[in-house]
Amino acid sequence: MLLEDQRFLHEDLERLEQGISDRTLEDPRHIRDRLNRDHQISGFLTRIQQQSKRLLDIYNDTEGLRTKEIQSISTGDPFDEFYKQLNDIKDFHRRYPNEPVENLERAYKRKAPGEGESATAEIDHMFTGEEAYGRFLDLTRLHEDYLNLPGVQSRRVTYLQYLTIFDHFTPPHCPIKRSEKATDQYFNYVGNVAEYLEGFLRRTRPLDNLDKTFATFDQEFEKAWEAKEVPGWGSETQSVGPTAPVTEGTGEGIWCPDCEKEFKNDNVYKSHLSGKKHIKAAGSRKADTGGTTNSDTNGRSSTKTSASSTAKNLKERAIAEREWRIRKYASTMETVRSDTRVNVERRQGMTERERQQELDALFAESAEPSLRPSGAADDDSDSSDDEKIYNPLKLPLAWDGKPIPYWLYKLHGLGVEFNCEICGNFVYMGRRAFDKHFNEARHIYGLKCLGITNTTLFREITNIEDALKLWDKIARDKKKEKTGGENVVQMEDAEGNVMPEKVYY
Repeated sequence: MLLEDQRFLHEDLERLEQGISDRTLEDPRHIRDRLNRDHQISGFLTRIQQQSKRLLDIYNDTEGLRTKEIQSISTGDPFDEFYKQLNDIKDFHRRYPNEPVENLERAYKRKAPGEGESATAEIDHMFTGEEAYGRFLDLTRLHEDYLNLPGVQSRRVTYLQYLTIFDHFTPPHCPIKRSEKATDQYFNYVGNVAEYLEGFLRRTRPLDNLDKTFATFDQEFEKAWEAKEVPGWGSETQSVGPTAPVTEGTGEGIWCPDCEKEFKNDNVYKSHLSGKKHIKAAGSRKADTGGTTNSDTNGRSSTKTSASSTAKNLKERAIAEREWRIRKYASTMETVRSDTRVNVERRQGMTERERQQELDALFAESAEPSLRPSGAADDDSDSSDDEKIYNPLKLPLAWDGKPIPYWLYKLHGLGVEFNCEICGNFVYMGRRAFDKHFNEARHIYGLKCLGITNTTLFREITNIEDALKLWDKIARDKKKEKTGGENVVQMEDAEGNVMPEKVYY
């Protein structure tokens, strides 16, 4: 009965469109309800595509079954065909008496809280507690994998620092050398990071055309790889002779690509060329880059070398592609990334009890709409639109969007302004924020612009004039101490003790 299937598909498509329009008119307040609505709409759109494909196959009628059924109805006695189909239906239900009947009217209707299944059952198991329904990233497991990579084990990278550098794969942020990236451990690590970020995007943006975006990333990578413009995977050139490129490191000295070390003195660089460490590093680098050896004259050895070089290039390309994807994914989630850093820094200053209270409040807020009756929910939603937060004292807002208590505002001294001229006359509210900013990038960059390198001695100094005076005094004291130490006359007593002339007399 293709005509009945055709009618059923048309009804299904109309019900799906009605379900999408009903959910589009909703404006959930909580992020969990909003994500649940988007995922339901995404599922409806997928089903529309599937049902439309089935409907087109029926209309195309490649096997001629639809035309044959129409002819059987339009020719001959219509009652014979009617009773024939009626007997087929009765026979089907006689053989399958418990066959459920799909009610399209209720299939895509919004379920009320009291109808059994939870309204957000699809979202509850999608995110971890740290992700907070897609508001933050959860890279704790990937951070542990990063700390166990070769080249990183000697460095202590905190989780907060990792959130800043996880998409950097070139020096100085990434200490892993190019030769160490060819390991299976690093390959699995970048694969896991790319897989997590892609899954996070699909979970938090179900209505976006992500496949098209990912295809654009792949096309950009193909062009960059052909032009050898992928960061960290450009063509390597072997330096010969005493002169070396000056484009890496700080750019002030001479860079040795074999040892991956910078020399500020030309004589030191020339003398290290004959050292065992440099010769060993140059040999290993030459072998990694597929340098020619004497055995290449043999045909079999040349074939093995070319095969291993091809396999290595393919693996490097796969690793570079994953690194490229991670950069692109991170650039599209810059807001979530910054929110994650703020959240991690905020939670580090909380006690375990405060964290638990915050989680309880989050779950209570998310479960609150589901406990209301349907009529009351509409009334509350109408009244909440007109409700404004009463905040005459202009207090800062807490994580729930409400002003913090006034006693807490006074306790932390958030009403006191601290101006820092070194940071470009930036104003910090509260003593805590003012103390923390001395270790932040803005203040350190301002000191470096003044020519000050030792920033640890300049805490509590906010004026440019005072900072310059202190830096000049430190420079004079160091110079005076150095010259004074050189002019000290050493004396030796009868017992062989060496001391300055002033102490001796």
